[in-house]
Amino acid sequence: MSDTTQDLGMTLAIELLTPEAFAPFGDVIELAGAKQIPINLGTTIRYHDLANVDVEDENGRTLVNLFRGQPRVLPFEIKMLERHPLGSQAFVPLNDKPYLVVVAPAGDLDVTKIRAFVSHGWQGVNYAKGVWHHPLIALGEVSDFIVVDRGGDGLNLNEQDLPESFWLTEEAMVAAQR
Repeated sequence: MSDTTQDLGMTLAIELLTPEAFAPFGDVIELAGAKQIPINLGTTIRYHDLANVDVEDENGRTLVNLFRGQPRVLPFEIKMLERHPLGSQAFVPLNDKPYLVVVAPAGDLDVTKIRAFVSHGWQGVNYAKGVWHHPLIALGEVSDFIVVDRGGDGLNLNEQDLPESFWLTEEAMVAAQR
């Protein structure tokens, strides 16, 4: 650990984003393993049913948005998490740039279960209803994401400050990519 990160406190290990590792938090949106259906007279392949979009609680409806994330610099401090108790929230990147995902299981926030993942660039994530997560953590350059989430009645955002910060570091990124 470098002198810079030694004083940061708790550093989160960063894991590669895989469907198996991310399953407790929702879906990884990727083409590998997806059902493929030829459509449009065979000129297009539909990669079918990539995520479980869950937004119907309390008269919810599906929203499709574009989020433009400003790049974050490592080391990066994780001071809070948020969740959407009434619906899932999917992030699909529009560029081939890695980004970070920080999550904790749904329910009462348990800081001992916070995990961090690095995407392979074209992978998206779908946070299951109620899963705690950090807002978008783009890396390297401004990055655009299509975001599918919930609109409608009811309070669908809870934010919680962490009792102690966690850090995402360059050393943890390098270790994840080995």
